[in-house]
Amino acid sequence: MNTKCPNCGAINSLDSLLANAESAELLRLLADLSDLGALALRYLGLFRPAKSQLSFARAAKLLAEIVPAIRAGEICRDGVVCSAPPEAWQHGFRAALEARDTGRLKLPLKSHGYLYEIISQWRPEKALPEPANRLQDKAAKPSQTLRSAAKLEELRR
Repeated sequence: MNTKCPNCGAINSLDSLLANAESAELLRLLADLSDLGALALRYLGLFRPAKSQLSFARAAKLLAEIVPAIRAGEICRDGVVCSAPPEAWQHGFRAALEARDTGRLKLPLKSHGYLYEIISQWRPEKALPEPANRLQDKAAKPSQTLRSAAKLEELRR
């Protein structure tokens, strides 16, 4: 079975990819990332030298450098530990690819610094509005301030 690389267009046999130790290691690391694997693979394309291909050994090494941080759910940037849930990694990978597409990124990348900088600044989306039933629960159970005000009003009477 032949496969085509979405990054460089190279066509290769899946059997030969699995037989090669370096490519098999890369595939194993990608499989361990489940949903992040496809984005991580596209991100690795940012390290491809301009006049040659990114070797399987280099790609596996690059991926192995970030997999522990992905599993830990945190990164260390400039001595500060930052939370990095899967959503932050998705955001970071997509932002790096978008920077490439808009010409804001000098390629090839030499390290994961740009990705880590994006992730270190990531903040979760604002909380969604509360469902109506939770608002009703709050109306049924007034806050401490409202209860205190009501007690004061009763005392005044």
